[in-house]
This record gives sequence, structure tokens and C-alpha cells, in this order.
Amino acid sequence: MPIVKLNNEYLTRLTGTDINTIRSNLPMMGSEVEREEEEQTDVQFFPNRPDLYSAEGTARALRGYLGIETGLPKYEVKPSGISFSVDPNLAKIRPFLGSAVIRNVHMDTVMIESLMGLQESLHWAVGRGRKKVAIGVHDLDKIEGPFSYIAADRKTKFVPLDYDMEMTMEEILAQHPKGKAYAKIVEDFDRFPLIIDAKGRVCSFPPIINGELTRVTEETHNILLDVTGIEPRAVSVAVNILCAAFVEMGASIESVNIEGLETPTLRPEKRNVSVSACSELTGIPLTAERMAELLLKMRFGAKVVNENTVQVLVPCYRSDIMHDHDVYEDAAISFGYDKIEASLPPTFTVGKPHPVQKLYSLVRKVMVGLSYIENTPFTLTSGMVSYGMMNRPENPDALHVLHPISEDQTIIRTDILPMLMESLSINRSRELPQNIFACGDVVEKLVTYPKMAAASIQTTADFSMIYAVVDAFCRMMAIPYVVKESVDPAFIPGRCGDIYVSGKKVGVFGEINPDVLAAFGLEHPVAAFEMDLRGFVESE
Repeated sequence: MPIVKLNNEYLTRLTGTDINTIRSNLPMMGSEVEREEEEQTDVQFFPNRPDLYSAEGTARALRGYLGIETGLPKYEVKPSGISFSVDPNLAKIRPFLGSAVIRNVHMDTVMIESLMGLQESLHWAVGRGRKKVAIGVHDLDKIEGPFSYIAADRKTKFVPLDYDMEMTMEEILAQHPKGKAYAKIVEDFDRFPLIIDAKGRVCSFPPIINGELTRVTEETHNILLDVTGIEPRAVSVAVNILCAAFVEMGASIESVNIEGLETPTLRPEKRNVSVSACSELTGIPLTAERMAELLLKMRFGAKVVNENTVQVLVPCYRSDIMHDHDVYEDAAISFGYDKIEASLPPTFTVGKPHPVQKLYSLVRKVMVGLSYIENTPFTLTSGMVSYGMMNRPENPDALHVLHPISEDQTIIRTDILPMLMESLSINRSRELPQNIFACGDVVEKLVTYPKMAAASIQTTADFSMIYAVVDAFCRMMAIPYVVKESVDPAFIPGRCGDIYVSGKKVGVFGEINPDVLAAFGLEHPVAAFEMDLRGFVESE
């Protein structure tokens, strides 16, 4: 979880109360005060609340919680008359753009530091290290619209931030600290994303670095915000949070026309929630009037519809509100967890380890003993990673996500090995050897069952090496196995084998096919194995 450094003087100015009151109430809002110093307070917030990652967002929430200013913040957005065009060639590079114009900005050093801290925290929490989202903030008075978001030649030159000489985009990736840190996001593309103004001057090379031309200082009063990314919702979330923070600074927001669409709107989302469901879930006896009062303290818009329904307006910056239960949680926070009466559960039970978890624990001990490091991949993945890049036919029994929010998360995993290959790909710049394994549940149709996989990337990775690992694993797990020739297309023909137990195939091992290595961008041999663990779970 990110630790946000809050300037005490600035925070008290925004909140309208003293620092001791602020510090005593922050934990009640679901955060943790890490450090209290004379000039600043360091606070740890949960990743689901990126709107709190700045003094501005924290102060807005505190004013509501303390009853200083309740209800929905109102944001007026006027058209700026500025437009952005988006190059179609960015479709497979970094296709999505969000933008806004911020007017009447008057920032001192503390405010600039707060903005920079928010920007970097959003890069982590929403942007996943700038891969999903990258943010650029520019002095609008130094450039002219309309602006263009283009796929530029890698040899294009400009002066990057903190430098005083022109560099090509390739040189920036190789020499600039930010370039070296984030080069892996774009280095494989033939062309690079670039934002330029009407005169062709470079504003930003997302997601790497801004141009020195548009540096924001205390003399900056009008700002152009750009947010680029690979997921439209994540881009929109970052734009909304930043715009809301600028409003707290006293600025005004204007929309930008992006290919005919005015953005942002900063409109709230409307939903009707159940009072009885909230009471049942939280254990707090509520009326519709009392629930609306609690939600107003959490900066929602709220009005009573009837005795069991409250209409809620969710602020544009609350990206964590995805279900009615999220609203109920805020009602409980507003009520105060410390005020909920404690009671013993009506039944008494004794817990014990689940047989599958006991099996996983044994697998972990064995694999760690074989010098493999555990990896914990996501449960959701994509058909491209699981089948296309693995050179395997698509599994007709794969369970698909009905409304995926990302192309990377469209199915529930049916195999674990593809996700280990993805992890090796992400870490291909790290030193060798890399020996990793994972164990966990997979799903086919509606059946959940345990699997494990292991992979090793090194110059000496071959069939004999992984055969030895499989043999050691099976012996230590007391699994009597037989090896037969395999035709799994993920592996090199003639250098792979199927694992059979009691006449039934339970796994496969061998050297990964060069086509698979190329698909994952790997340059060294990989040897791997994967096993179905269903037959080895102890009965209760």
C-alpha cells in the first residue's frame, strides 16, 4: 500500500481543523498513520482509494467525515475549445487518451509536491507502473492547440524533462533515468507514442517523460493534463481524480474535445441502494433517513426515495464503488466501526486445514527444497496467453468472464504454466537462472481443482534437467509415475513427456517450443512441467 506524505500546514488549511483532530480521525476512515513529524504526517491508504493519495483528496474526505462540509462535491466543467486528434496507428501501442484543461492554478512549492506525489501514486495504484496509465502535466501557456497524439518515428528528437539537450526517443530510453526505468513498456514497438502541439513541439513521450518545454513551476497558471493508457476505464479514473484534486486547489476545469468526444464530464454515477440490505450486512439498525445522513458524511449525494431505498450519487473520483456493498461499507465507516456493538456468534466451530491447502503446503515445501521460488499469478488471464502464445488449441471448457474490463483478463485460468511463462517474460531482463513454481486452483466448466507448475530459464535448461526435477518431485510427494512420449505443442517434439499415474495422464514436462519462447519474448531455453493434483488430495 502506498504511503502518502501529507504536509501538516497545507492539510490543516484545506481541512479547516487542527492536525491532532486530523490524526485521530484518519484511522477511523480506514487508513493508518505511519509517522507523525513536525512538518508532515505519513499515512498509508488502501489501494482501492486512490482518490485519497494527496492532501487535497484526504482533506475533502475529512471535511465530510468531520461534518465540516458534507454531501456531493459539485464540479462545473466548461468546454475549453481545445481539441486532440489521436493517430489510428496507436491502436496496438497505447490507444487511449484522456485530457483536461485546468485554469486559474496558483501553486506554491507544497502544492507542486502534493501534485507530483499524487501523480506517482496513481502511476502505481491505477497505472501498474505506468503500463496501464501514464500522466503528463504541462504548462499550457507555453504551447498551442490543437494537439495531436501520434505514433512517432523512434528517431524523433526533443529536450526531455531535467535535460538541456535534444535526444532521440531511442536515446532517452537508453540514457535518461526515466527512460531506463520504463523502457520495457514501449521498447518492442516500431513507433513510439508522442504528444505534440499545433507547431509540432513535443509535450510528452508517454509513458516515459515529459518535454522540458512544458515544465510546471510556481509561475504556471494554466495546465494541460494528458493521461494515456491501454485501458479506457483506468484512464478515465486518473483524469477524474486529478481534476478533483485541482478543484480542491482552487482551480477550474475545462473539457477537451478528443476525436469529437468532450472529456471529462466529472458527472456522478446514480444508483439506488437498499436500507435493509445495508442493515443486514453491517449489523447497524438503520432508517432511510439515517443511512442518507451517514452517506452525506462520506461525500456522496444521498436522498430518501422511500423507507427502504436511498438514491446515491457517487462522486466521479470514487473508482472503488463497483457494487452496492461498497456503499454499505462507507455507511459503516461513517457510523464508526468502534460504535458497532460486539456480540458472540450464535454457533461455535473449530477450524482445521482444508485437504487441498495441506497438499499445497507440501508442494511448496518440496519445490522450495528443489531451489524453486514460488510465484503467485492471477486467477484471471486471457485466451491469448493460455493458448495462442502457448501454441496450444483453445480449451472449450474454459470459463469466460461475461463482462471483462481488460483484454488481459477474459477467462479463468485452466493451466498455470502459461502464467509462469508470462512471469518469465516480464522478468526477462533479470539475471539467470530463474527457477519458479506456482500451485493453485484452476477451473474447467464449473469444476475447480488443484494444479501446480514449475519452469526454469537458463542456458543449460533441457529435457534431462527437468526430468530430474520431475523425478525428485514425484518421489518426495510419494507419487508413483510413468513417463510416455508426449505430443503437447507447447514443447519441442521428442523432448517432452507425459506423466501417467495409475494409467491416467496427470501432467507433462519437457523443453519449451522455440515458437512459444518467441511469443513471450524469451531468448534463453526454458524447461518446465505441469501436473494435475486432483488424485493426490487426502480425503477428510
